[in-house]
Amino acid sequence: MLERPALPNEAIVECLRGRFGIAVADVQFLPLGADINAAVFRLTGDDGGDYFLKLRRGDFDKTPVTVARFLADRGIAAVIPPMTTIDGRLWTALGGFTAVLYPFVAGENGYDAEMTEGDWLQFGAALRRIHGLAIPGDLATQIRWEDYNPTGRERVRRYMDRFAIEYFTDPVTVQLAQFLHGKREIVLDLVSRAESYAHQLQAEPRPFVLCHSDAHAGNVLLGPGDAFHIVDWDEPILAPKERDLMYPGGGQGFRGHSAAEEEALFYRGYGAVTVDPVGIAYYRFERIVQDIMAFCDQLVLSDEGDANRHQALRWVMANFAPGGVIEVAYEGAQIIP
Repeated sequence: MLERPALPNEAIVECLRGRFGIAVADVQFLPLGADINAAVFRLTGDDGGDYFLKLRRGDFDKTPVTVARFLADRGIAAVIPPMTTIDGRLWTALGGFTAVLYPFVAGENGYDAEMTEGDWLQFGAALRRIHGLAIPGDLATQIRWEDYNPTGRERVRRYMDRFAIEYFTDPVTVQLAQFLHGKREIVLDLVSRAESYAHQLQAEPRPFVLCHSDAHAGNVLLGPGDAFHIVDWDEPILAPKERDLMYPGGGQGFRGHSAAEEEALFYRGYGAVTVDPVGIAYYRFERIVQDIMAFCDQLVLSDEGDANRHQALRWVMANFAPGGVIEVAYEGAQIIP
């Protein structure tokens, strides 16, 4: 969320005091992320300690928080664990939001800072450990299982039909409709390819492992020295490992290295593995389709959030830029027989 929600500092201070036993001296809203239902704050305690408060509006899924705690408890140092309330809970209510509190870890994300060779090795090693974990049955039942759901693809097709015939009045929505209508052939091919690869994966099921599912540059945190973390465990999934392996070399915003260099460094850390090109292609194409769907939902179904809307339009357009995720997805798919 790029615009601060209507939540007074006093409510945050009282929540931290009453639920976590922490006296807060300073509250700072952080305009980060594309999720319009999530807001984050940096808090400073009277003792000088810093905290990261994440608020979720609407339905709250406890699974991401539970998974992050599970991973940290298994010694995955790249995961920042959520803190517990005074009564041992991992979340609490706060002014129409659900609040989760973390220790604040200083650093820059992979969009803003270049990952070093050591960062890439840690990235690969961390995901290898996570992919190799045995997931207890009670936790596995809480986590989403990959089902190659066609909903996003179907919705994008419907949006493309609307953009061909419908008149919009909101200026940002007009720009979105005109831009995507001009890319109609490409968008429909993206959908078609994602659908074809999904059918192949359904016909020949691959082993499922625990995946982060959104391991792009914005979700790696690079700290002082060799500190490295994978953050934002909002959508864990049990899926083929390629769900995460699509990111290195996938045009996902990492700086300073070519796609080939990203992959080479990452797999040095990950270790020897056979990568399924169909799985990589599916997840790269499907992610683009899902992004288009999400931003269309945001811009067509609502007119709220001026800063968020303009940023959403820029993100849609960036997919089609030279060297962007669409170009990378097509290049990678060329190796499929």
